[in-house]
Amino acid sequence: MDEMYNTPWRKLATAIYTAPQDARIYGTMDFDVTDAQKYIMEQREAGVRLTMTHLVTAALARALAFDVPELNCFVRRGKIIPRETVDITVSVIMNRGQEMSAVKIKAAHKKAVSQIAEEIRQRALEHRSGDESKSMQNKGIVGKIPWPFRRWTFKLIRWVVNELGINLKFLGLTDNSFGSMMLSNIGTHGLTTGFAALLPAAKLPGVIVMGRIEEKAVVRDGEIVIRTMLPLTGTFDHRILDGGHAGKLARSLMRRLARPRALEQIPEDTKVPSS
Repeated sequence: MDEMYNTPWRKLATAIYTAPQDARIYGTMDFDVTDAQKYIMEQREAGVRLTMTHLVTAALARALAFDVPELNCFVRRGKIIPRETVDITVSVIMNRGQEMSAVKIKAAHKKAVSQIAEEIRQRALEHRSGDESKSMQNKGIVGKIPWPFRRWTFKLIRWVVNELGINLKFLGLTDNSFGSMMLSNIGTHGLTTGFAALLPAAKLPGVIVMGRIEEKAVVRDGEIVIRTMLPLTGTFDHRILDGGHAGKLARSLMRRLARPRALEQIPEDTKVPSS
């Protein structure tokens, strides 16, 4: 199992690239979410408050757990380390859109999409009332350090966490502070596409960004039809992800978003492959 994570390319990539300032790769793709959007409307009529963010969170978690488990990992001292669970961090809007925070959904691959929706909603309310996680609270602490010491402090923290592989629990920075992958929805701001930055000390293999959902003319079975399309973009750590992984991830998301009702069913086997 260790060979699935520590392939020859990955071993070489950990030596070629540093984390993750010069190892970023990008990708974008439109996903047909016509059926997913209809499902959301049906659930809302039944009193269940679902959004596309909730569906994508569930689909992404299951993709990482069951279809592309080799992406559910991080780099420590030149070696790829698999995670024991799939946690998805979701960006949430704070202070009337002036600031962002993040909610981490632990073991998201084991939860129904309605459970994920309720957890995100409750955790977002807690954050807006001032109860953020320690890692998010510390952004204010670092911001109080005078320049240029602020930059030096962050570079030291990044070196300790990324290069030495030492967890700084008192700062809320561990191997799993930000989970397996991060999801952000810029479509709520009216933006169609955008590429997110990889937070250097977060040990994330990638950040997925949701754009604005729009009806578009597409070709299906040789005919032009109107479908509801969701643009997804990704920024990835090239030490972990290459084109083959990106293709598997995209196909998994496409398949799962096309079957939204299955995301309400909890998988029978929720064990995550590990070394």
